Amino acid sequence: MPAITVENLQKSYGDKVAVADVSFDVQRGEVFALLGPNGAGKTTTIEILEGFRRRSSGTVETLGVDPADTNTQRWLRTRIGVVLQELAVEPFYSVRQVLTRNAGYYPSPRSVDEVISLVGLDEKADARVKTLSGGQQRRLDVGLGIVGNPELLFLDEPTTGLDPSGRRDSWELIRRLAADGTTVLLTTHYMDEVEALADRVAVLSNARIVATGTPSSLGGRDTGVVTIRFSLPEGIALGDLPVPVHTLHEGRVEIRTEDELKVLYALSGWALERGLRLPGLSVARVTLEDVYLALTREDEK
Repeated sequence: MPAITVENLQKSYGDKVAVADVSFDVQRGEVFALLGPNGAGKTTTIEILEGFRRRSSGTVETLGVDPADTNTQRWLRTRIGVVLQELAVEPFYSVRQVLTRNAGYYPSPRSVDEVISLVGLDEKADARVKTLSGGQQRRLDVGLGIVGNPELLFLDEPTTGLDPSGRRDSWELIRRLAADGTTVLLTTHYMDEVEALADRVAVLSNARIVATGTPSSLGGRDTGVVTIRFSLPEGIALGDLPVPVHTLHEGRVEIRTEDELKVLYALSGWALERGLRLPGLSVARVTLEDVYLALTREDEK
């Protein structure tokens, strides 16, 4: 049974459509990224999945139950974790006190000391929340989301405000949670985060899904034109190369092709026969950010 199933979900506020006929599923143990520009319907969709907002129509199941069913809402909320962009936390409580209090809401919580260590707040365990930096508060937000040992974790922009080291630590934590069987639904505007963490992606634009797939295949990233770049070896002219060149800028060669294996084979064989190096050789497909922007901008048009 999938952790989340959404079929033909719709949500309207009078004449304003917030979510229009959205369908997707999230498998158990999967890290699933729900992407989209501000106002696309991400927050509304997630609040419906969490049981905090009612849908207008469609079918939704979270951990096998309807999140809008009041008979199972309490059960559901003890099995999900939620990390919002901003959480209201009592500023005069210590980190340990806040986590201990929240752990009491769940039937089988994680050890508070374990959570403090997982989110990297060992040195701030007894510090008041109001003394934490923005990045440390974000770590505490994540700690509050995982202290209940949830089966399903909703992460809304989990690394906003973190420095590069903090972001990487958060990535490792998310990977560890997923490896232990926690299902993660993630929203983020960082495409490198999506590529590092997500098993699958859905892109929302104008209240509907415009693309789904793995980060490597979304929008046809795994097919189509590839750009090969390298610096022209000393003493070699463009005409000496065994393949056509599209551009040459300040000694930097650029070749665009849909058959990169054939071109790389010709280039490498030619270079090896002559004892040449191809400095700075790189192979690049269109980036996930390029695909995301193309999808959302095309939909806007």
